Amino acid sequence: MPKNHSVAVDPAKPIEFEPEFIQGLKVIFEERIVFNQVLGLKISTITPDSVVASIAMKPELVGHFSFNRLHGGVISAGLDAMGGVAVMAAIGARHMDEAPLQRLHRFSKLGTIDLRIDYLRPAIGERFELRATVLRLGSRVGSTRMEFLGADGKLLSTGAGAYIVS
Repeated sequence: MPKNHSVAVDPAKPIEFEPEFIQGLKVIFEERIVFNQVLGLKISTITPDSVVASIAMKPELVGHFSFNRLHGGVISAGLDAMGGVAVMAAIGARHMDEAPLQRLHRFSKLGTIDLRIDYLRPAIGERFELRATVLRLGSRVGSTRMEFLGADGKLLSTGAGAYIVS
């Protein structure tokens, strides 16, 4: 009877994006989507399963002048953009066999199908952090969870999004 040998398997090597892929995603979301320029969205971290960005408060983004509170539409649009970036990063990781530019062209097929935002606290402050994680990336739809935080790390809003990817 053959012996049952157990072989130690090294965990999969983490995927590392090429600088040109990361820079390309930043250009798409920070510059080519002009509305994200209005928001002041700045991406700081892109990994295959999550992204982090920030928005600095400015007068054009005020929703309630008495409290200098951020407009809810800014929160919604920012979280939607973050869900899109997260899905694009996940798609990029799935297709590492393609050149960075070829993976970036997949952006043309990306679109928001569904978006839900829960406003938990008023967004008052000078700077905000946005985070998004991909929950599932299928062949046609990607699902994400997003967070909108104050500079102190307090959770101000959450979001869930579904994005068409094909």
